[in-house]
Amino acid sequence: MKTQFEELMHGLDDVESFLSGEKEGFKVHVPKRVDVKSIRNKLRMTQARFSDVFGFSLDAIKHWEGGRRTPEAPARTLLTVIDKNPAAVLTALQPVAFAAAAGSSKVHNVRLKTIKKKTTRSGQYVARASQHGDRSHR
Repeated sequence: MKTQFEELMHGLDDVESFLSGEKEGFKVHVPKRVDVKSIRNKLRMTQARFSDVFGFSLDAIKHWEGGRRTPEAPARTLLTVIDKNPAAVLTALQPVAFAAAAGSSKVHNVRLKTIKKKTTRSGQYVARASQHGDRSHR
């Protein structure tokens, strides 16, 4: 029987293997359910704003929040990352938002000019993307 220390060391070996590029034998666990409305509210975004910033269709958000549909696994994965680290998603999507808006007169509607972190009472970080000229984050 393994001791707790041996189990812990084995787990650390697994982490080291994964981080060094070894992917076989590791499985990602995607949550079966995500609370889209809670995630959106935590970021203090309207449905339309959440749709624009993260690339979901407005109808999908309405259906998910209304319980008429459930997000598929890729959407649940992205929503989970948005919930845990919205700044990372915003940073990753920022170039996409600029490229999508290139040549459009509505660039200011999708531009992620700043990412401001605010600390919630629970100590988690909440990121807010502000549109060009948006002063609501002050």
